[in-house]
Amino acid sequence: MDIVLVPGLWLDASSWDLVVPRLTAAGHTVRPLTLPGPESAETDRSDVHVADQVAAVVAAIDESDGPVLLVGHSMGCAVAGAALDARIDKVAKVVYVGGWPAEPGMIPAKNFSTDGADMPPVPWEEFDEADVRDLDRATFESFLRPSPASLTTEPFELGDERRYAVPALFVCPEYTAADLKGWIAEGAEPTAAIPKHTEASFVDLPTGHWPQLSKPAELAEIILRSVG
Repeated sequence: MDIVLVPGLWLDASSWDLVVPRLTAAGHTVRPLTLPGPESAETDRSDVHVADQVAAVVAAIDESDGPVLLVGHSMGCAVAGAALDARIDKVAKVVYVGGWPAEPGMIPAKNFSTDGADMPPVPWEEFDEADVRDLDRATFESFLRPSPASLTTEPFELGDERRYAVPALFVCPEYTAADLKGWIAEGAEPTAAIPKHTEASFVDLPTGHWPQLSKPAELAEIILRSVG
């Protein structure tokens, strides 16, 4: 199967480097993506938009020969969900790691700080201890570069409600599946899309917010089990 890996804020394709070999060894074609914007610290992000990031994932899906397993991380979950909306018939399943899809009109990154056209990475000191569990600071920071500031102001546009019928797995790293189900029950706005899924499952992966860096073997195993 083709597996498309969508990184979250401040990360590029290299953030999946410890996961990819385990997936390719199992015989899958793996496409780790660098979305428009975080290519380098020097990238001009002044004309990079949410639609550009979604289009990059759609392009990767279109390059695939068969059904796609789509994997998103953090903010990349919203981007992956929008790409699913655009290519319902090509995606067999979605794995959302440390995040969830957006509903139409949502701006998941609206509360992040910006600096001109950039959304700088949050400083290590400002993360909760649970977020950075099992991570080495220097290694983690070596992956980071700004994301486009447009992500803090531009809503996601979606239009095909068949996306709710695509099987979805929600991987819970710095929080538990019980926590996530509690937020859903409380009607927390960021999780509004999840109860609309007709086939949703949940799995705990106890670590920090970036399991592709802190627990890559365990995350790869979860992804492989999703292939079935």
